[in-house]
Amino acid sequence: MNFRRHYIPGGAVFITQVVQDREPIFRDPQAMLLLRETLRNVKVLHPFTMLGYVFLPDHFHIILQPTGDSNFSDIMHSLKPNFTKEYKKRLGLLPSQAMIFWQKRFWDHVIRDDRDFENHLHYIHNNPVKHGYVADARDWKDSSYIEWEKRGLYPLPVAWEEPENEWGE
Repeated sequence: MNFRRHYIPGGAVFITQVVQDREPIFRDPQAMLLLRETLRNVKVLHPFTMLGYVFLPDHFHIILQPTGDSNFSDIMHSLKPNFTKEYKKRLGLLPSQAMIFWQKRFWDHVIRDDRDFENHLHYIHNNPVKHGYVADARDWKDSSYIEWEKRGLYPLPVAWEEPENEWGE
């Protein structure tokens, strides 16, 4: 089956990417550091603005806004192999050694409007609470919660609604 990605130039997109077999490799601080480093490197090749994020042990959610000629599919197709290549090096594996690290497809949702953005941002920040990692979203260090709290978005408004589905989980 051929899937088509929907692109809106200048539009924001919510993305979920899961590790193969939900292996919790991001519990390793070095793997988490490598993910952040790889995102920074990809941003040089395919410019984007990171609007929100949460990195969990076996998956991550991000909201990004590609800039210039970039699109989110190119960003993800650069992130996944570059992370895997460097991670294999750190594990001492040869480039020729097979390693399936990521689930093949990532889940994406084009952000439609401000309310949709807020709902997805709240979903991202509440994800560590939902999975039982912390009782309070502000306690999860691998998210953009504190940055948004400083901007005055939190605490959550009373009208917040969780998105209707599990967003690829």
